[in-house]
Amino acid sequence: MKNKFFQYIQQLQDTITSKLEEVDGSVKFKEDLWERPEGGGGRTRVIENGAVFEKGGVNISEVYGPLPPAMQQYFKVGEVDFFACGLSLVLHPKNPMVPTVHANWRYFEMYDKSGTVIDSWFGGGQDLTPYYLFDEDATHFHEICKKACDAHNPSFYTEYKQKCDEYFWNAHRDEARGIGGLFFDYCKASEEMSMEDWFNFVTEVGNSFLASYVPIAEKRKELPYSKEQRDWQEIRRGRYVEFNLVHDKGTLFGLKTNGRIESILMSLPPHVQWVYDHHPEAGSEEERLLEVLAHPKDWV
Repeated sequence: MKNKFFQYIQQLQDTITSKLEEVDGSVKFKEDLWERPEGGGGRTRVIENGAVFEKGGVNISEVYGPLPPAMQQYFKVGEVDFFACGLSLVLHPKNPMVPTVHANWRYFEMYDKSGTVIDSWFGGGQDLTPYYLFDEDATHFHEICKKACDAHNPSFYTEYKQKCDEYFWNAHRDEARGIGGLFFDYCKASEEMSMEDWFNFVTEVGNSFLASYVPIAEKRKELPYSKEQRDWQEIRRGRYVEFNLVHDKGTLFGLKTNGRIESILMSLPPHVQWVYDHHPEAGSEEERLLEVLAHPKDWV
């Protein structure tokens, strides 16, 4: 399964980066291959200063070896070995009318000292962070997520949409990071779902990513915007940074397993503002966004 999934994310990385280069039209992804001393490595691809994407990354990694003590405590296990692979992407567009997007699909195995697999699971999801809220964009994104889920289990969308709203919650701000999508983790073999079934589900979601995001980027990338709207985008990006550094489990896992720091922090936007006690004007589009972030909506 680990070889099968790693092969899948290698192909998916190629598919996604090719399409995003087409959407941007001015720059290409730079590729950076790296190795982890304890075992494994990855293929980082970063796009910067494009016509559409100010900064973005579509990264794959495959890491393995002894599970570090900090992660042993986290998983409540003794001395075990692990294998983890996944694709992680974040795109920060230049135009504040185009939303930031994040996605991740991953697979994890744990072994005893004889090399026997003692646990394995899938995880992942995708979520949208707009700076200006176009309701039809939010609905489109969620409809694609729901369609991918419904092909496997009619209860998945409702369950994983709620988990996404709960996970991407900036508790110290009491607001959501964005308008959600899907979040699932610890997807293990059961009477209802084999690991093969989970593989089929996760790859369905991964394959749906471009359809969920590209039409939105294409529709909004030429819209005019003001300096004030760009300032708002940079203030909201600050909240994105706060979530990734304070709450995100993927960042934590990468830092505690001696992952590659440049690839882990690829998700951080290049231009950000923290304005003291900032509040948007009453009745503005900016305030409308904050109201939705404080009270996550059902979009489909």
